[in-house]
Amino acid sequence: MPRLTEMARDQVEDPYILKLYTALFGERDPVAEPGTATGTPGNWWTVFAQVPDAFKHTTEGFGFYRSKNRKLPDQLRELGQTRAGYLVGSRFVYSQHMKAARFSGLTEDQVQAIDHWNVADCFDAKERAVLAYTDALVLQYGRVPDAVFDALKQYLSETEIIELTYITCTYMMHGVMSRALRLEYDDVDDPVSEVPAPEGATADVMGMVDKREK
Repeated sequence: MPRLTEMARDQVEDPYILKLYTALFGERDPVAEPGTATGTPGNWWTVFAQVPDAFKHTTEGFGFYRSKNRKLPDQLRELGQTRAGYLVGSRFVYSQHMKAARFSGLTEDQVQAIDHWNVADCFDAKERAVLAYTDALVLQYGRVPDAVFDALKQYLSETEIIELTYITCTYMMHGVMSRALRLEYDDVDDPVSEVPAPEGATADVMGMVDKREK
């Protein structure tokens, strides 16, 4: 379950949200009968519906990257979005954009190699520059080495670079928010936890005693 309250259809008054509820869920109440056409629970929408202007702001962002005004090719955009989802550990963003990456025209080999692009031979120099830039945005918080940026500028216009930067960082944010609020496929327990020692184990047996004290 998500960490915050979902908004049932009869609790929503905003016409913009109700319109999207209908587009995504038909006439169903998405809280009582969850599920979208892509197989997700749909609770991203029902949680963010608590704040109508935030809901509208984020959903209009979806329209931004799909707009015909974009200069950045779809395949390069999806490389950034999918890799960002993987790097922040968002199963929701990663899973959804694996599908979108295929639809954009990336090959199955490329889609499957996004998580290990550094050692894959299915990406050309332009795609590798986009992936290296994405890694610098997400893992290094924008600390992009000159060599990476210079490589990117060989293939992308300044307009395309701005679009790639904005969209990739937006999906980094979406992945982080989804994990924090345990939305959609990110409703999972943290895998990093203590594993109990066998009953009766002592500190010495577990190697926790400083040998210099003996």
